[in-house]
Amino acid sequence: MSETAAKKVLFEITEDLLDTGLRGFPVSTVYTSEVDPGEGLHYVGYPIADLADLDPEAAIFLLFYKKLPNKRELARFKRELARRAKIPTADRRQLLKLISNLPEKGHPMEWMIAGLSFAGMLTKTGDYREDGLNVVARMPEIVAAIYRVRSGWGRPIASKPRLGLMENFVQMMGVPGADAAKLTRLMRVFYVLHMDHGGGNLSTFVGKAVASGKSDMYASLGAAMAGLYGPLHGRANQECLEFLEKAGTNDPDTIEQFVKDEFAAGRSIFGFGHAVLRAEDPRAGIQYELGKELCPNDPLYQRAVVMRERAVKVLKANPKVKNPYPNVDAVSGTLLRACGLADSEYYTVLFGLARCSGIAAQIVDERLVHRNGKGVAIYRPSDIPVNQTHRRLKKG
Repeated sequence: MSETAAKKVLFEITEDLLDTGLRGFPVSTVYTSEVDPGEGLHYVGYPIADLADLDPEAAIFLLFYKKLPNKRELARFKRELARRAKIPTADRRQLLKLISNLPEKGHPMEWMIAGLSFAGMLTKTGDYREDGLNVVARMPEIVAAIYRVRSGWGRPIASKPRLGLMENFVQMMGVPGADAAKLTRLMRVFYVLHMDHGGGNLSTFVGKAVASGKSDMYASLGAAMAGLYGPLHGRANQECLEFLEKAGTNDPDTIEQFVKDEFAAGRSIFGFGHAVLRAEDPRAGIQYELGKELCPNDPLYQRAVVMRERAVKVLKANPKVKNPYPNVDAVSGTLLRACGLADSEYYTVLFGLARCSGIAAQIVDERLVHRNGKGVAIYRPSDIPVNQTHRRLKKG
């Protein structure tokens, strides 16, 4: 980079931008993904619509190595992930015992954070790339065990990683009454859609910031998942499902009036709008189409389709609304429920399962690639003291 380019002004900070959560502040470069306001999410330059039906392993390869694998590379990478998925027997036994003893009243995300921490204590190598690929390969078994133990479905089911990442995940969950083929189809697409979303979202930013202090991959991802756990970030798909249930009807006119009433009362219209996008989120469109394939007659899915039309109509009528269109969360919870995953408390865990792959890839880049291999410096923003006039204690 030339000296002139290095000194280019990218962003001007004015006083009114303080205490706004760094919204829009450029702080780093990212190689894995971007969110274009008009075209939506891209992974390493590819629009998400082109990637949605890929094997999840191919999308993971893309984020870690910045190119799509050919058939030979993909087959080799699948074998590699299957090998990495095998947690040493003694460590696995101890990990599952620890998960089995977690308090039932803990939220599934708290269980997931604990599971990551336990796995790090038992199996971390200290190498960011090795641990990043290991955790991506092993997270399905950890999440499946959390599902089974906390939901009371029975003992964890043995891993069969040669089945494929999401195929194995679904068989390890053993969801009672679910159509395994439909759930596998959904989870393959869900995983790819939720893997990454630029570098500035809360969970990704937190994970990279913690890693910048040279914390290991597992600790950094645990911190990232704590960020995802918050209701303003990762629980949106759960809230969207609850919003659809609150509407209480599939009648278009009644739904339209419901949205008008919610908006007039100052309440959120869950599943609509986006901090960056100014068009419908392509991931939403992909999932609406997937619903036609997997659950076209599901009443709640049908309600989400009606909401897609009528909520946009209501929001478009208000000039203050910058983006009236559906986002990725608008229908994802509906599909998960229709395919057998009825407990919405776990939806953020499924989001986190996928997002760990993108965050891990970004951490690898920031620690091992950026600044010609030196890595990004430790994150250390400054602040401005307010109402702190200097003074001294009076003596005597």
